[in-house]
Amino acid sequence: MSQKSVVLSGMRSTGPLHLGNYFGAVRNWVGLQDRYECYYFAADWHALTTDYADTSQIAENTLQVVADWIASGLDPERSVIFVQSMVPEHAELHLLLSMIMPLGLLERVPTYKEQIREIKNKDLSTYGFLGYPLLQSADILLYRAHLVPVGEDQASHLELSREVARKFNRYYGKVFPEPKALFTPTPRVPGIDGRKMSKSYDNAIYLADTEEEIRAKASKMFTDPTRVRRKDPGHPETCNLYDFHKLVSPPELLEKVARECRLAQIGCVDDKKLIAEQLVEFLTPIRERREALIADRDTLLDIVTEGSRKARERARETMDAVRSSMTLDYREILAKVTR
Repeated sequence: MSQKSVVLSGMRSTGPLHLGNYFGAVRNWVGLQDRYECYYFAADWHALTTDYADTSQIAENTLQVVADWIASGLDPERSVIFVQSMVPEHAELHLLLSMIMPLGLLERVPTYKEQIREIKNKDLSTYGFLGYPLLQSADILLYRAHLVPVGEDQASHLELSREVARKFNRYYGKVFPEPKALFTPTPRVPGIDGRKMSKSYDNAIYLADTEEEIRAKASKMFTDPTRVRRKDPGHPETCNLYDFHKLVSPPELLEKVARECRLAQIGCVDDKKLIAEQLVEFLTPIRERREALIADRDTLLDIVTEGSRKARERARETMDAVRSSMTLDYREILAKVTR
């Protein structure tokens, strides 16, 4: 194995990815592949924490997520791309870590309280949902990850994993490095309605969207709320369209749009058509690559099977060390007795 630092990250298997997922995470993952030993996984068990009542789409959603990653530039030859449930050591480590995890610490996780409050259409009063941050910690520690790519607003989520590593090492001896945040740029990605882009808000532009779907969504985008008439000068800094331009338009077009908007030389309708063109140009190559992957399910399944095999090699090394440190390695105990 290489001596590069290990990077670990994953996404829940909730279906095709949108521009928020791409610019918030996947684009950064692609850029890390040559500098680090990268492990990226589709978190299908995490999807169960909220979708346990209907599991019929989780496997399909997992393949959709992986297809989006590869179409966006993740390379199975340079990164280990795998599925969480295909590496059962995640569950074993989660169980062992649960023995030392104070209940109150889990109940104080900010996202736990937030989702309990906001997700009203599902019963989240389950052991699995309460424990998902610990499963997340097990995901990270299982690969003895040195770095976890996060935005600065997510750094607090990683602290639980660091605390779990410290507690385990204090009880049983040093096995786990304390994972550090690898801060990555996360530009604001608005939805077509101006709120944060999200599947649950039904305001997302997906990597799988067709040209027709992109144009239809662009036509519905919110614009500068202070610009009432066509002749009114605009304010790009407060316009949802301009936020999209900042993501996908070249610098010279970005400058031109800002100038013409402020001088009322371009109207919002024309600007919607312009951003639609930029989005179509940006997303078409990704969509075409993902369509080819989805059409060849055998190859896609081979990729995650081989990636999961590679992931299990490192996971097994970790679990050997965990069992030994906790004196749960009975082969080791029997060897001492026979000597």
